[in-house]
Amino acid sequence: MMGDVILPVLDEAEAIPAVLAGLPPAWRPIVVDNGSTDGSGEIARRLGAEVVSEPQRGFGAACFAGLFAARADLVAFMDCDGSLEGADLDRVAAPVVAGELDLVLGARRADGQDRAWPWHLRLANRRLARTVARRTGLTLSDLGPMRVARREPLLALGLRDRRFGWPLEMVLRAADAGWRVGEVPVAYRARVGRSKVTGTVGGMARTVHDMRAALR
Repeated sequence: MMGDVILPVLDEAEAIPAVLAGLPPAWRPIVVDNGSTDGSGEIARRLGAEVVSEPQRGFGAACFAGLFAARADLVAFMDCDGSLEGADLDRVAAPVVAGELDLVLGARRADGQDRAWPWHLRLANRRLARTVARRTGLTLSDLGPMRVARREPLLALGLRDRRFGWPLEMVLRAADAGWRVGEVPVAYRARVGRSKVTGTVGGMARTVHDMRAALR
């Protein structure tokens, strides 16, 4: 087994079967149910995934619960909405396995699919990446949701954010700790269903607030 892949879930019943089926056999799925009302947890369990229930709402809370439950030395994070290809996990993990990098992010490539990644979201993401570059010296084009690191060092970073600032805080704290951080291109396509982040005004507002707090 290569490692554990943590899949935070909030009402992703429609996407879960294909996501789990697309994972490489070397990765053990840990689905963190963050309060779903559509049976997501039951579906994932029936399909053979380990399911962790996290009642505290928040993307970071779900990710931390999965990290805490993981047992493998190598851990990955990946959205469970059908927007990412599980087949890319091995490539993202390779620099960590080889000892070349400590944290690797999957840099999303939508190949011109505006529905997958509208221009205004790509622009916002690029601006955030530039801000992170100024703050840390890292050269990143994306702060995407697919990422791989080793479990114990990740826990030792002491990540505190339990909402949408979690992915950004991880990169900032890793840089401050002197980690070698890089990225590998990954495929990105339109998600299944409506996003809880970019699909609502409230979701976007919470995300912007949490990201700003992480930067401070």
